[in-house]
Amino acid sequence: MDEQALLGLNPNADANYRQRALAYFEQLKESQDAWQVCAEALANGIYSDDHVKFFCFQVLEHQIKFRYPVLSPVQQQLIRETLMKWLQSQLMNAQPEKAFIRNKAAQVFALMFVTEYLSKWPKFFFDILTVIGLNPRGVDIYLRTLMAIDAEVVDRDIVHSSEARLFETRRNTLIKDSMREQCIPSLVESWYQILQTYQHSNSELTCQCLEVVGAFVSWIDLNLIANDRFVNMLLGHMSVEVLREEACDCLFEIINKGMDPIDKTKLVESLCQVLQSAGFFNIEQEEDVDFLAKFSKLMNGMGQSLIISWTKLVKVGDMKNAQDTLQALESKVPLMLQLLIHEDDDISTNIVGFCYDYLHILKQLPLLTDQQKANVEAIMLAVMKKLTYDDEYNFENEGEDEAMFVEYRKQLKLLLDRLAQVSPELLLQAVQRVFNTTMQSWQSAAFMEVEVAVRLVYMLGEALPASHGAHFSGDVAKASALQDMMRTLVSCGVSEYQHTSVTLEFFETIVRYDKFFTVEPQHIPNVLMAFLDHRGLRHSSPKVRSRVAYLFSRYVKSLHKHMNAFIEDILNRIQDLLELSPPENGFQALLTSDDQLFIFETAGVLIVNSEYPADRKQVLMKNLLTPLIEKFKVLLDKLLMEQDEERQVALADCLSHAVGFASRTSKAFSNKQTVKQCGCSEVYRDCLQSFVPALSCPVQKEALRSGVRTFLHRMIICLEEEVLPFIPTASEHMLKDCEAKDLQEFIPLINQITAKFKGHVSPFLQQVFMPLVLAIFEVLARPAEENDQTAALEKQMLRRSYFAFIQTIASSGMNEIMGNQGVENVERILFTIIQGAVDFPDPIAQKTCFIILSKLVEIWGGKDGLVGFADFIYKHIVPACFLAPMKPTFDLSDAQTILALSECALTLKMIHLKRGPEFIQYLQQEYLPSLQVAPEIIQEFCQVVQQPDSKVFKNYMKAFFQRAKL
Repeated sequence: MDEQALLGLNPNADANYRQRALAYFEQLKESQDAWQVCAEALANGIYSDDHVKFFCFQVLEHQIKFRYPVLSPVQQQLIRETLMKWLQSQLMNAQPEKAFIRNKAAQVFALMFVTEYLSKWPKFFFDILTVIGLNPRGVDIYLRTLMAIDAEVVDRDIVHSSEARLFETRRNTLIKDSMREQCIPSLVESWYQILQTYQHSNSELTCQCLEVVGAFVSWIDLNLIANDRFVNMLLGHMSVEVLREEACDCLFEIINKGMDPIDKTKLVESLCQVLQSAGFFNIEQEEDVDFLAKFSKLMNGMGQSLIISWTKLVKVGDMKNAQDTLQALESKVPLMLQLLIHEDDDISTNIVGFCYDYLHILKQLPLLTDQQKANVEAIMLAVMKKLTYDDEYNFENEGEDEAMFVEYRKQLKLLLDRLAQVSPELLLQAVQRVFNTTMQSWQSAAFMEVEVAVRLVYMLGEALPASHGAHFSGDVAKASALQDMMRTLVSCGVSEYQHTSVTLEFFETIVRYDKFFTVEPQHIPNVLMAFLDHRGLRHSSPKVRSRVAYLFSRYVKSLHKHMNAFIEDILNRIQDLLELSPPENGFQALLTSDDQLFIFETAGVLIVNSEYPADRKQVLMKNLLTPLIEKFKVLLDKLLMEQDEERQVALADCLSHAVGFASRTSKAFSNKQTVKQCGCSEVYRDCLQSFVPALSCPVQKEALRSGVRTFLHRMIICLEEEVLPFIPTASEHMLKDCEAKDLQEFIPLINQITAKFKGHVSPFLQQVFMPLVLAIFEVLARPAEENDQTAALEKQMLRRSYFAFIQTIASSGMNEIMGNQGVENVERILFTIIQGAVDFPDPIAQKTCFIILSKLVEIWGGKDGLVGFADFIYKHIVPACFLAPMKPTFDLSDAQTILALSECALTLKMIHLKRGPEFIQYLQQEYLPSLQVAPEIIQEFCQVVQQPDSKVFKNYMKAFFQRAKL
């Protein structure tokens, strides 16, 4: 072997050596026979370096995996002999090989087995067992090989390629069938001997062997394992500390095996009896939580197996055996409850599945016994207890443990929902009991008790869906348990509790049950105060303040009809939270700008929905927005003067926030409460007056333009035609030195104006049309790097936006805008649409182009249409309808492309509608013959295009081009 190259296998070798080793590996892999030096090295133990031995196994692995069929019979025999010689050498070695080498060797043995067992090496296991006997080194390789075979032949988690999957499935089935016939009893016997021999002297081998039994039990005859001698030995292992977790897993796999429901019940029962008499059910005496987690998983498997058996028996109507199985199931419930309530969450998590499925059975029973009702209550109490946070939970810096508890809580919530389905009354009573007891003494209770009491009330909302409305009644005599609890929650003072988890749960629950306040509005002032003071928006925790900002906006939106008396007080109290915080003052604001958006929206909702006359609303809205406008002007001047880039970014951010806040206030308006009716037009016009100049700011363009553009979109909706005077200036600013992205984002604004105001904006569109189109052409024509994916995507998106713009103009009946741009310009635009329909492999853009062409034919294609347009139809539009679908990139199996083809078909239909027999004659005598289409197909095409049903023609077009492309 190339000794120099082998030096590169050492992880610490320098790059040159490593490179040489890699090249040598490739050479050995691909060579006809050079790989044989690796076989020799392994068979004769030539190298002691671990990395070289691993390397040799990798080379052999490659030969078996990828080159085995081309090897000669002698070479195949050499690999078999190499492996057996290497195995023999393991029995003699003073030191065992490193685990990573043994694992790689096991993989190679497994590959050899899969390749040869069915044809050339049926005695594979017999040969291995003959060599190793009960030698511990040999046994170790044998067991690792069995696990590697399981991964190759059985394990569903191994991802195989789709082409290979069918072949592998057939092959694996054949292998398992042959093994069951020929060698499984011998393998099982070998496992028994290994377990018997090493259970007291070598825990590592014993655990490996138990893992093998667990892996193979799913597809071999269960009677070989589930018999007295095996099960007794496994139960013996359950009492040995180093073996019991693996023994538990092994029993779990045995229990999980699919089998007849009556047999399964017997198996579970016999195992349970033995485990119980051996004392394993005395959970409280067991201190090893890792073992208990495994035991809990085992009990979960037993419980779920019995449930599956019960379901199958009920399905076939075997009620006697179903009853026996249900009894067996019920006898496990006390143990299930002990595990569910265990303080270690891993142990509790592992039994949740059994618990959930058991409740599902109870839900199906017509009547519950007293014992079953008691079980439901016990599960309920367990869930309530386990929902509770522990002392170690870190609320300020949540890590992995906290995330796991949050996930665990979600599982408990599912149990609670299921409990509600089994017995809503019981659940409601239990929650009420816990809640009332805790609220009576919340001042002295631990935070986790108070939090969980409120949390349970919150969870009822989803567990008992009626609670959102039907649980609240204006009639106190009819008031429900939930209404009583809500009354207690808002009046007992618990909102003062000094812990973030309780505070957050209080506000979440208040907002979830907003309907309560419509029947008892007298509680609204107290709750508003909680939102506004140190408990809510001024809480010491930023996390609480942030969440409360959002919840407050939801609360106000929902209950604004009941807040008229408090509006000005609320606005005064949130005044400081509405301030724009410029970057230079170093003052740490209470709320982030994202949180402030919710406060501005809330203020807007209060003003707009108040019962005040329009002039009062106008004053309040001015008070809200004028400080923003003034601050905006000052900051914009500062930005224009600022040289430092970091400060520029901070100022631009602040300006964007100001525009965003103003935008957000406008969300409060509706069809019933328009800007005009509320007297607020003037203040929003003032905003526009101040914001639009920012569009021409030469620094930080992207951030500023994006914010102002969004504001313009909002104002088109809210101010209606009052926005129009601002549009020309805004457009002029936005079309100056713009990038593809700027244009692409500007076009939707123009489209919105066009679609909304149509004729009103005709003079403006007439003026802006060509500058906009030319700006688009200029950006699209700019050269870009060949591999610049971002630039290519931006151009594609801009092209789509451009076509969408032309489509909007055409569809809004404003074709004269295009028609009045001069012959040259009109032609140029028309050619871009033809190009978009044919040349770019973008079905979304192609679809839009055909929609435009169809529309233009409808408008200009008649006898008195645009001069010269009929000529354009025959020279360019008709060819486009045939050239586009014939392109190799036009994929007729793609859904978007089929939509483009549909529009293409409709374009041809429109030409027929406008030009009549003249069009048919052109197709028959000139165009289709020029494409060498057969006369009978031409005839057929012309007949179908004249049919009134467009759908028939669309389907025909698809078939026509599929045939043409063959």
